[in-house]
Parts: sequence; C-alpha cells; structure tokens
Amino acid sequence: MRASVAAIRGGVPSVAIVGSHFKARAKTIECSLGVQDSGMAVYPGHIRLDDENEFCRKVATDIVDQIISELGNVKISPARKSGEHQPREIVFRGSIDEVNAHFYDAQWTEGLPVIPPTLDRIDAFMKHTARRPDEVIGVLLPERREATVWNVAVNGVMSGCLPEYMPVLLALVEAIADPEFRIEDHGSTPGWEPLIVISGPVTKALDFNFGTGVMRPGRRANTGIGRFLRLYTRNIAALRIPPGETDRAGIGNPFNVVIAEAEDFVRSIGWPTYGMERGLKEGESGVTVQSMMGASAPMAGHGAEGNDLLGYLDPMADVFGKAILGYWVHTVVAFAHWDPLIIMNPQIAKLAADKGWSKNDIRNYLYERAQIPARDVEFRGRFVNLELASQLEKGIVPAAYGASKDPDRLVPCFYTPESIGIVIAGNPATTWQRGYMNNHEQGAAVTKNIAWDRG
Repeated sequence: MRASVAAIRGGVPSVAIVGSHFKARAKTIECSLGVQDSGMAVYPGHIRLDDENEFCRKVATDIVDQIISELGNVKISPARKSGEHQPREIVFRGSIDEVNAHFYDAQWTEGLPVIPPTLDRIDAFMKHTARRPDEVIGVLLPERREATVWNVAVNGVMSGCLPEYMPVLLALVEAIADPEFRIEDHGSTPGWEPLIVISGPVTKALDFNFGTGVMRPGRRANTGIGRFLRLYTRNIAALRIPPGETDRAGIGNPFNVVIAEAEDFVRSIGWPTYGMERGLKEGESGVTVQSMMGASAPMAGHGAEGNDLLGYLDPMADVFGKAILGYWVHTVVAFAHWDPLIIMNPQIAKLAADKGWSKNDIRNYLYERAQIPARDVEFRGRFVNLELASQLEKGIVPAAYGASKDPDRLVPCFYTPESIGIVIAGNPATTWQRGYMNNHEQGAAVTKNIAWDRG
C-alpha cells in the first residue's frame, strides 16, 4: 500500500495487492498516508499457504480483473477525519461499572478495568508538567491521531498511574512518536510489544522495582507505566485486536512492566549504567523504549560451579543467541537493525567485574560464541529474497557476514557486539538471567530524557 501510494503520487498508475485477511489493515495504512480510495486488488486467502497451481488460479480468476478495473480509475483523495472528542468534553456519565462498560464497548480499554478519567483527576496530572495541555507531541500512525499532553494525562489516569508519573509518561510518548521507533509497524503479524527501561534518579524517587521479580506485576510504578504505554498505543495510535482491525498480530504478547536497573550496584562494580550507555549524563533520568517480540527462558547457568563465569554466559549465547536470535537474524541482515536486550543478574555482573571483565568484554564474548551457519540465515530469509552477498556489496551488513563464500561458514547472531543492551537487575540472591529479542527496525530502541525535577 505504501509503495502504491508513492507511485501514484509520482504519476505512475498503481494498485496494491492485499491479502483478504489484511484488507482492513491496508485501509488503515492508507489512512496513515493521509489518503483514501487509492485502489487495491484483494487476494482471497493467504498467499504463502497456497501451492503454485492454486496461486496461479486465483491470480487469473480474481486478481487480474481487479487490477484492470482499479487501474482504470486510479486516484487518491484526502483521507476523511472522523470526529474527535475535545479536551474537557464530558463523553459519558454513570457509575464506575457503567463507565467501564461504555469504554469497553467503545474499544477504549484493553479489557482491564480503567480509572474513570474525570476532569479533576486529569488536572492533577497536569500539575506535574509545565507543558500546555494542547501541545502536540507528535502524530501517531496508523490513524494519524495527535499525541497531546492532555491525552497523555487522560490515559495516565485510566491506566492507574499516579499524577507524579506524568513526566515519565510524556517522555514515553516522545519516544514512540519519534519516527525512528516506527509505531506504524506495531500492528504487524509478529506481534511485538513495547519494552521500557527506566534510568536515573527517577527510579528511586518513584519507587520502581529493580530487584526480586523485576518483570513481575506488583509494583505500582513498573506495572502502571507499562500498562499506560500499551493503553496509549491502543487509544491514540489505534492499535486494536478484533473486533478492531488495526492490530494483526499472529499471536502477540501481553504488555510488559517497566524494567529498572540496580544503578547503585552497577556503579559499585565500576560499570556504566544502561542509561549512561544510552547517552544520559550523571544525574539525568530517561526512558528507553524498544520492541520486544520474544524472551528466552530464564537461565541460571545449569552446570556452572563456583566462579565459573563462562558457565553462566554460555547459556545466554546458546539459548538466547543461537536458538532465539539465530532463528530471526535473517531479518536483521535484511534491515540492518538489531537491539537485543539482556537482563543480567547482579551476582553474574559482580562475578564478571571481579574477574576484570567489562560490559564490552561480555558483549564480545557473546558475539563470538553465538554464531550459526550462513546457509541457515539465507534459507530463513527466502521470504525477503535475502542474499548475504548482495547485502555485503551494498554495505548493509558488517564484513563478518562475508568472511568466505562457504555456505557453512558461521555468521553472528548478535549482528554487532555494540548492539547488545545489558541491564543489571533481578533477585541478587539468585543467578537467573533472561534475554529479550526485538523486531529489527520495527520498534528500534529510542531514548528520551525525563523532565524530572530532582528537587
């Protein structure tokens, strides 16, 4: 749809061919481009599930006539905008049960009860920012709805956040409104979810959990702010599963709670914090948002004894690196973007630091150990016509992917050592660790400062 609209705007008649299951999604993408009626031919069923004979039959009997018909009437019209509720407008009155039923029917919730966003509650959030309620932070695709300071507060109330979280919520919306994040791809079939890492003094000030059960719901800041971002992408970007039509996740993931790092501990072993590595200065607070498509099993270094550091790192390389990232690395080679994230246990971090290892030493070790045959990468990349040699010629991938022409040569699963994010968190009385895989350039890691008043 994007290519078709671009061609039409360039004076070339064009029709998008869309699978029938994605017709509504295609119309939404068309809306995100600011147009309507650009023309499409609908392929019945799923192309990849049809054999060659069935594919040819459908093209001959369904697609060709649609293309001819649509090409004869190619046009693009400005998209119509539906009516939007205005700030301070009362949209419903009733009991809390009636409010929740109304919001659910209107697809304004993700299925959980909400706190009714009354004007007094919204005003309480607005007291924690000097920004104007009508300030536009960005325009969120696919429905091209404006992200404003006011609707950040509204969704903050609904998700159960405290008013003092408002500066964090604003920074989060700045991150997903950044074009680099590609919020328009959030409804893609892999079903990725935003994953938040919080950094700086705000972590302690707002009582984020960075220890035992760091990824469990239970601490208000971690859970409420994680829920806020999922609710905001649903309500403002309009990413909704059925009966909505904009989120076409094959299976999907639940929303993530916020990850906070044990920053005092990290400093005590002489390592830079995750926030510092993302560009935050000492004393600054910030949020990093990236996509999360899947997580590894928890790993505790089974078989490792005493101070056997490699006994804890090898499972991370084998399970998270080879098995999980290796299965998906063809998309990284195709799109040249990768932000895998590791939650490393404080015990393992201290063991590494005591042995003189830095974070970069760990990254380099994982990068060198987690490698798979090049033929596997190209085989899995057939659906994007991946050719490693072509990617190398274009300068899209590092030289490590073309060390030879042997199809059985080993290539990295981590893309580059620098791409590996490491956050130190979790129960310090254990050795459990976990890796999180993102979806290449969709949901690329974006960091934004929090306007946090340390006073």
